[in-house]
Amino acid sequence: MTALTGLRVLDFSRLLPGPYCTWLLADQGAEVIRVEHPRELAKQAKVFGWDRLDDAGRARQRARDMLARGKKSICLDLGESRAQSVLRRLAATVDVVVEDYRPGVLDRLGLGYDRLSAENTALVFTSLTLCGQTGPLRDKPGHDPVALALAGVLSRTGENPDAPGLPGFAAADVTTGAHAAFATLAAVMQARSTGKGQHVDVSMTDCALVLLANLIARYEDLSDLPPRGSRRADVGLWRCADDQWLVTTDMEPRYWSAFCTAIGKPEYAAWQMDESRRAEIRAGLQAIFATQPRAHWLKLLEAAGTQFAPVNSLAEALQEPHLRARGMVIALEAPGGSLTQAGPPVRLGPFTPPDPAVLPGTHTGEVLRGLGLSDKDITALVPVPAQQTGPSTPAHD
Repeated sequence: MTALTGLRVLDFSRLLPGPYCTWLLADQGAEVIRVEHPRELAKQAKVFGWDRLDDAGRARQRARDMLARGKKSICLDLGESRAQSVLRRLAATVDVVVEDYRPGVLDRLGLGYDRLSAENTALVFTSLTLCGQTGPLRDKPGHDPVALALAGVLSRTGENPDAPGLPGFAAADVTTGAHAAFATLAAVMQARSTGKGQHVDVSMTDCALVLLANLIARYEDLSDLPPRGSRRADVGLWRCADDQWLVTTDMEPRYWSAFCTAIGKPEYAAWQMDESRRAEIRAGLQAIFATQPRAHWLKLLEAAGTQFAPVNSLAEALQEPHLRARGMVIALEAPGGSLTQAGPPVRLGPFTPPDPAVLPGTHTGEVLRGLGLSDKDITALVPVPAQQTGPSTPAHD
C-alpha cells in the first residue's frame, strides 16, 4: 500500500504542467490512465522523426519520458462520438480528471465538468490553463514565459539591470503542476467528506505570481523594490581560476563574518549593509576567487562552515552524491538498457522505482475491457496503431 493507492485518475493532459501533476500522483501510487489521441501522436512523431524509428527505438524513446512513467496509456480519438461515450463511462469510474485544454474545449466534446459530474457527483475535475477559467484573459494562448511575464516574474529574472532574461527552465510549468497536485488532493479530501466533487481551476499565471511571494511580503511600497541585478554583496556567483563557478549566500551576519575571514577580507564584515560598498566588495571577491580553482575554494569554505555550493551542470547534479543518497536520482530498467531519471521530490516511506513509460495505447484493451467492451468494439475505436510520442513538452496552449 502506498499513500495514494486506490485513487483513480483519468488524465487528458498533454503538456508539462498537467503531466507533472499526474506524475506526482502516480509516483505516490495513484492509478493514472492517460488518454492519448492517435492522430496527435502520429503528427508529433512525424514532426520529430520518431515515425522513422523501429519498434525498439520507439519503446526506448517513450521510456525516456519521465513524466509518463508509472501511468497507463489508452489511445482514443476525442473527436469521435463513440470514443466520447466510452470516455464518459470511464470518467464515471474515477476519482479525478485532469485536463489542460483551453477553456470550453472539452465542454464542446461532451467531456467537460458539468457533463461528467452529472454521472459522478464526487468527481474532482482539475483544469490547468494559462490564465484560468475566468477573467479577461481566460482564452489567451501562450507558453511558460507568458505566464512569467504576466505575473511579474520576468521583470526580476537575470542580472542585467537593463533587460530581463528568460530563466532557461520551465518555472511556471513545474510550479503549476505541483500546485495542481496539491489542489487536486485537497479537493479529493473534501469530496470524500461531503460526497461532492468540484471543478478545480489552476492557472499558470496565478501559480507564477507566488514565485514572488517574498517580495510581495517584504515590500509594502513596491516602488522600493531593488532594481533587477542589484543584489546584495553577501550573495554572489563567483568564477574561479579554472572557469568553474560557485555560489555563496552568507546573508546572516555570523556566516558573513566567517566568510570574510576565510576569504582573507575580514574588513568586509563591517560593510555588509553598506550599499555604497557593494561594488567594491563584489569586485574584490571576484578578483580573489579568480586566483584559485573551484576545488580550492570549496575545501576552504567547507572548513569555514559557510553557505556555498558548486554551480553544478545538469550532468553534475545527476552525479551529486547527496541527491543520489536521497533517492532523487534513480535508475529504471527500460527497453534498450537502464535509464537515469529524477526520483520523486516527495517520498512517503520507502520508494519503489516505477515502471518506465509504455508505448501509447498499451493499456487500451485492458482499461476498456474493464468497462465491458468487447475486443471488436475496442478495435473499432482504435482503427490504426498509434505512433511513439516523446516527452511532455514544457509549454501550454
